[in-house]
Amino acid sequence: MPSQGSEEHIRNALYLQWLKEWEDQARQHNSKGVTVYRRAYHALKACPITFTHPHQLQQLKGFGETLCKRLTHNLEKHCEENGLPMPLKRKLKLPGQPDDDDNGDAEARPAKKPRKTKPYVPAYRSGAYGLVMGLARAGSSGGLTKDKLIEAAQPHCDASYTAPSDPTSFYTAWNSMKTLLQKDVVDERGRPTRKYSLTDEGWEVASRIQQTLNPDAAPLAPLGRSGSAAQVAQSAVSDLMPAERSHSIEVEPSLPPAFAYADVVPDGNTASTELAIPSFRPQSLPPGSFTVHLVLDNREVRAKTDRDYMQIELAKKGVTPIVRPLEVGDALWVAKCHDPNFLRRIGAEGDELVLDWIVERKRLDDLIGSIKDGRFHEQKFRLKRSGVKNVIYIVEEMAIDPSNKERYDEMVRSAMASTQVVNGYFLKQTQKMDDTIRYLTRMTLLLNKQYESKSLLVIPTEVLTARNYLPLLEDLRQKKPETGHYISYDAFASLASKSDMMTLRDVFLKMLMCTKQVTGETAIEIQKRWKTPNEFVKAFDRLGPGAEGNKQKREIVFGEMGNLYGRRKVAKALSHKIAEIWGDA
Repeated sequence: MPSQGSEEHIRNALYLQWLKEWEDQARQHNSKGVTVYRRAYHALKACPITFTHPHQLQQLKGFGETLCKRLTHNLEKHCEENGLPMPLKRKLKLPGQPDDDDNGDAEARPAKKPRKTKPYVPAYRSGAYGLVMGLARAGSSGGLTKDKLIEAAQPHCDASYTAPSDPTSFYTAWNSMKTLLQKDVVDERGRPTRKYSLTDEGWEVASRIQQTLNPDAAPLAPLGRSGSAAQVAQSAVSDLMPAERSHSIEVEPSLPPAFAYADVVPDGNTASTELAIPSFRPQSLPPGSFTVHLVLDNREVRAKTDRDYMQIELAKKGVTPIVRPLEVGDALWVAKCHDPNFLRRIGAEGDELVLDWIVERKRLDDLIGSIKDGRFHEQKFRLKRSGVKNVIYIVEEMAIDPSNKERYDEMVRSAMASTQVVNGYFLKQTQKMDDTIRYLTRMTLLLNKQYESKSLLVIPTEVLTARNYLPLLEDLRQKKPETGHYISYDAFASLASKSDMMTLRDVFLKMLMCTKQVTGETAIEIQKRWKTPNEFVKAFDRLGPGAEGNKQKREIVFGEMGNLYGRRKVAKALSHKIAEIWGDA
């Protein structure tokens, strides 16, 4: 039997083991508790302190009262099964602090009464109160978007969630969401649309609110523990005091008649498949209700001392561009609604739809630099992931050192040919920026005629996820090639963002492309065979050490991809290089 001292040192490992088990169980049941357990697991794993009692874990981010109670229950069972004493609840002793147990005067001092942690209950009809009640009443396992949550929460709050109460302040009742997220009362997830739902701790808070309003009511249970979402929501409504009920509105559980889409949770996982394609009835943006505009990246400059040259020259030619930082590409076109609230009414946001044209502009010297450092392939990969159908690749033939031009001529020609043949992009070569400006002007006038005379079909943002976006577009283009479907600019920017909630797949692909000669196409083929970095490393580890194992490691990727065609093929030399990095061969 291990001693008490050694048992204390393995407690963190026990807590980590249980958290991992609960995370796996939540993932199997497609529960939003996955995020809670994963956050707590990584917080504890990174902490060097040994926690003798789960109650002490509340000092770490990610651990709430409910989670600590569950860990305490497991620890009690563990101690009972192994004949160990259950540790007492006491204040955590940090490294360097004196130990009261070693002080001879400790017995003479009366023991301090442990300070009770007051359970969190938001103030009545405050911003946080309204948000918790709105989520509890809705009872949606898929969560609520910000707009729908505000609609559900506003009847329970005296302050506005959209307009500051003080004209000199920028704060609204929505700022209370930050507190709820910090206290792990609410879980935020999803891209491009953030969705909010109550955590287990959040349901405890909702239950405490209900007990405060109506002490005779039965406490609420978290989703998945007892009762369906509809039952919990109904309980939250029926048990309110009459005064609170009189201020409430009914949250309609059915979807708006304009849409009929599949239930896809924000991270793209569904009960049936990770890439489920949602069905929906798109709304139409009629001709005459919008105009086509060129959007220019604000980093498109001629020189540091002449930053506005391109937009000034475009304006002289009758095209006034919208200038902003773009997540992908250097220019694109949008349909801007005359009515700024139209898209909001039909399930999107903002007042712009992204059209099927995007431009990547490269000066010849920048093209050479991007080929040498790998940005060339990454940028083309991101253009493909943007989902925009028509990509224009502009190369400006600026004057460079003749020796450099001759040195890199073959490399540039190969890159431009690959852009046309492999990627299927339209390549436009111009002599200088003025030629590029004239080309963008003609394209804008052409797209004005092409789009402004027809209706545009809008894909509601709520059906989009980072996983289903590209399969959905591909499915629509195959079934209805003559009809275009468009998403809002806000949704497009979120989906195209380099950093906004990158998926594990995105991170894995970027890791692979850090190896020289591993292109975007090669990385995708590797990821098809080994889904995650962990799976890839384990494939090498299974081959074992030694000369024979190293030989097999060096040829594992070549064996899978040596017979592929074009840029997806992996030669033996590249396979050896990948094995050195990932397999230590």
